[in-house]
Amino acid sequence: MNMQVWNPFQEFENLLDRYSKSGGLSKRLDTDLSFADWSPSVDIEEEDDKYVIKADLPGVDKKDIEVKLEGGVLSIRGEKHTEKETGKGTKRHRTERFHGSFARSFTLPDAVKADKVDASYKDGVLSLTIPKAEEAKPKSIDIKVS
Repeated sequence: MNMQVWNPFQEFENLLDRYSKSGGLSKRLDTDLSFADWSPSVDIEEEDDKYVIKADLPGVDKKDIEVKLEGGVLSIRGEKHTEKETGKGTKRHRTERFHGSFARSFTLPDAVKADKVDASYKDGVLSLTIPKAEEAKPKSIDIKVS
């Protein structure tokens, strides 16, 4: 009988490899977006006068990103292309970075200025600024002392 040393770290590596080959978390959670290969991380913040959405899209070219606001739903779609191997004799030993198509959708409140949405893209971060309509902004009410 041969004895083998158990390596829990190797089992963990094998589990991660099987997980990444099966499509990862994005295919299991985003059933509405089943065509997407991955799902970018997003932060959503609310300020008094606007909403700010920031999406991490490292390595995605600006021309491959589409932002659409339709029927109160903001959609971010696009694709991150895989890098070609460089040089003859180059072997890729591990690929962990996501690539392929992606999509995220968010339902916006009714009280936003849809025609005033601003989008910028810098250092792999897509920033969307969505101004609130006047009726959505908080208003102060003075209290009279009698």
